[in-house]
Amino acid sequence: MYLKLACAAIIGGAVCSAAAGAAPAPAAVNRGPHVTHCPAPVPESARCFTGEDSAGAFYWIAIPKDWNRVLVMHAHGGPETGPPKLERSEEDLKRWAVTVRAGYAWAGSTYRRGGYGVTMAAEDTERLRQIFVSHFGTPRRTLLHGQSYGGGVASKAAELYAPPGAKSPYDGLLLTSGVLGGGNNAYDFRLDLRAVYQYVCRNHPRPDEPQYPLWMGLPKDSKLTRADLAARVKECTGVGLPAAQRTPEQAARLKTILTATKIEERSLVGHLTWATWLFQDLVQSRLDGRNPFGNIGVTYHGSNDDAALNAGVARYAADPQAQGELAADSLPTGRTSLPTVTLHAINDPTAFVELEDLYRRIRESAGTGDKLVQTFGDEREHSYLSDSEYPALFTALLDWIDKGEKPTPESIALLCKAVMPRYRPDGKNDCHIQPGWHPASLESRVPMRQP
Repeated sequence: MYLKLACAAIIGGAVCSAAAGAAPAPAAVNRGPHVTHCPAPVPESARCFTGEDSAGAFYWIAIPKDWNRVLVMHAHGGPETGPPKLERSEEDLKRWAVTVRAGYAWAGSTYRRGGYGVTMAAEDTERLRQIFVSHFGTPRRTLLHGQSYGGGVASKAAELYAPPGAKSPYDGLLLTSGVLGGGNNAYDFRLDLRAVYQYVCRNHPRPDEPQYPLWMGLPKDSKLTRADLAARVKECTGVGLPAAQRTPEQAARLKTILTATKIEERSLVGHLTWATWLFQDLVQSRLDGRNPFGNIGVTYHGSNDDAALNAGVARYAADPQAQGELAADSLPTGRTSLPTVTLHAINDPTAFVELEDLYRRIRESAGTGDKLVQTFGDEREHSYLSDSEYPALFTALLDWIDKGEKPTPESIALLCKAVMPRYRPDGKNDCHIQPGWHPASLESRVPMRQP
């Protein structure tokens, strides 16, 4: 099982020990790349390639006509719970086509399999970089860009292949909408959601269905579909209906769930979906059925009777070995030599912005806080931010690497406005960076667990 790593993790905040030098890069065996037609909105003048690596991961590569000799290695979000599909990487290329428009080469892997595995995905990203170099030459600079779950992947790759004092094939790290802090810290709130939702709605599972501990996600033999789950949530809470069409009971249930878990209405079904099928994958396929999540000692607030809620909600103790394996695979150590820039939407409905405060603390504890610049945008999206912000972030990171000009949130905001006419000729303002804004602690959003 892949999450069983040869690395000790201390539960409750410490991280696994790093090797003295850079991790050995996984061997790259060429199965491609093959020339293919670039999808819109990638510029028609660009060259695009697809292939499959030696581990079974598919990939897309795009190289602009006037390539600036900088490669952006993209680590995608998710994770997907099905088998890898080439279309997933194509979707990422289309979504981040602005990277190619700005003159950068882009490469993105599907990862070798679906399901959870941060270190695995970091290795697959490095394998693709090797494939790129073997076919197209060594770029002048190589940047790691991680988005969402891919933020955790890219931060792990930065620690594996660019630890302090080691020669690295990477030059800089960009993390956007990052799920940072490891699977333990990033997903605990979804166990809270399962527990509170079940106390309030009692339909996932229904009383006449087989009962199971909620941390396991869903029994493997269950026939429940995502559409079925969405229908159950709508039945209980009225989500998907105009507020005026909800019954008073539905409105009260919805308010309790959202208030107690501090998530937004628009992301309720999505988070329950992750807490059902991703938990199923993580617990049953990666951790031998052992529970990495617990809610002992958590106090929930937001119902008409919090005493009854806290007395009646299901309680689970995490398995320390499962916690340790998940932490070893995914919890950042902060030990990387790479200059790092992050951007996170203040009102991100999927990856709480407070994760950035946790990542800052990790970097400072590792002694690499001076190589971290964090920015925050007044936005409400998760999967993609704005067309002008990404080129500005790449430019700021390269100026830091090439010229020694460490950026600030203020300078990045100015860069964004400077490039905006090129990427938003319609004149729409899509620069939302708020210099001076800082997130609260993750503990203010996700209740602390008992060790």
